[in-house]
Amino acid sequence: MPAMNGKLVETRYQPTVVRSFGLTDAGRQRPANEDRLLITDLSTAIGATRHEESGHLFLVADGMGGHAGGEQASELAVATIQQFMRDGLRWAFHPDAADMQRMVAAMQDSLRQADTRIMQEQADAPELQGMGTTLTLALQLDWRLGVLHVGDSRAYLYRDGSLRQITRDHTLTAGLVEQGILTPEEAATHPMRNIITNAVGGSEAGIHVESHCVDLLPGDRVLLCSDGLTDMVSDEQIASALGDLDDPELACRRLVDDANEAGGRDNITAIVAAF
Repeated sequence: MPAMNGKLVETRYQPTVVRSFGLTDAGRQRPANEDRLLITDLSTAIGATRHEESGHLFLVADGMGGHAGGEQASELAVATIQQFMRDGLRWAFHPDAADMQRMVAAMQDSLRQADTRIMQEQADAPELQGMGTTLTLALQLDWRLGVLHVGDSRAYLYRDGSLRQITRDHTLTAGLVEQGILTPEEAATHPMRNIITNAVGGSEAGIHVESHCVDLLPGDRVLLCSDGLTDMVSDEQIASALGDLDDPELACRRLVDDANEAGGRDNITAIVAAF
């Protein structure tokens, strides 16, 4: 709400129009795709009706722990969150200003439930020991965005020609950069750059759920993606795709193609949402 001539002026935008697309690809060097994605309308997902505001959920999960374990971990995480939305989220979905805070708090519980479920599966099947998944999730309610994050997949905001990474990487090398031990350039090629320190499931129970709330503006683009994209494609290439291509599908396809052309060493997943 900008101040003009000493008065506070509230800026109101029309109801949100959201265009989105998601794409996942095995890449060129992996035999199977352990990534999963989800795009869903919140009203439909929880069986509610909302007339004044729109709501969507976007999710990227990157499984780890080998072919069978990685696939199962990412699928379990997505299934747990979908069940939580149906059974436990309706109470938090009401048309008032506190919506986003309630829903982010509720969805943090869903990620913890997914962590518990994956750890239980490991206990029942020793061959799946250590399986886990990253998980980056964005909730959109009208012109507000809540982001929840565990691992090294990422959420980006593209606005007015500028790209900003919303999430931080939960990796060993990211921690060393924050401590000043490594430079970002050294971390990008470090042999331990893919060691994840915070995952849904994994070798230890318990997670830290990073969360953010962002006020959206007309023209914003949000990208959720797995590290199979960001390990292959630079921020400049991401910004170019989001800036050049108005259609989210075309932007996703260019990003996945760019990652494969650079070598496609891992599974590649991207969701682009345009507001």
